[in-house]
Amino acid sequence: MLIKVLGIGDVVGKPGRTVIRERLRPYCQEEGVHFVVANAENVSGGNGITPAEAEELFGSGVHAITCGDHVWAKKEIIPYMDKTPAILRPANYPAEQPGRGHAVIEANGLKVGVIHLQGNVFMNTPAANPFRTADACLEELRQHTPVLVIDMHGEATSEKVAMGWHTDGRASFVFGTHTHIQTADERVLPQGTAYITDCGMTGPYESVIGRRVDRVLHKLVTGMPAPFDVATGDVRLCGAVATIDSDTGRAVAVKRVVLLLQ
Repeated sequence: MLIKVLGIGDVVGKPGRTVIRERLRPYCQEEGVHFVVANAENVSGGNGITPAEAEELFGSGVHAITCGDHVWAKKEIIPYMDKTPAILRPANYPAEQPGRGHAVIEANGLKVGVIHLQGNVFMNTPAANPFRTADACLEELRQHTPVLVIDMHGEATSEKVAMGWHTDGRASFVFGTHTHIQTADERVLPQGTAYITDCGMTGPYESVIGRRVDRVLHKLVTGMPAPFDVATGDVRLCGAVATIDSDTGRAVAVKRVVLLLQ
């Protein structure tokens, strides 16, 4: 059976939540998408996520949430992480931290293994080796399902590309997040892993990676501090959808997705 898995890139603030609420379910129905993973570390005013915002995303059709390096920006998410398997912090964070970094999540009669990793190149939050962590997580989750998805949250494109090659033939779909800029390198790698370096941002594109242009320019031009408020114009949902053989876990196609808020 061929299934479709949608990876959604960095959801930013209320505009990002709004476009997901308005566009996600109709798109999934039209395109036959079975499973949705969304990176939502910027969903709470641009920094972090709260339980209420996580529930809003789940209620809008998201099946798994990944959180990246801003995962602990809102302290109220800490107890929620422990009791909600479908929201993940990076798996290569210390084991003593709350929550989990990989899980098997069931939706629409399917079991999908989701792994969340953080890169180390140019990142401010220290983490263990993501490649060795990927090896361990893939081996564990493969015992439960062949459909395995990785959100590789990182600054360096080279590190994300390397993760695609490292897991080719073992992961079904590897998509990158964090840089908020959708890349045009989507493809199925030789051993059957769908790959894209960055899904892009889900939020306001009349902005600088989701923040008000005037605020960011003030900071960059003058060197003086400025509040980086979330922008509001030109809201889009961006990501990539992979078509995967649910029996083998091998991908057969991948395409970029851009949906405008109408």
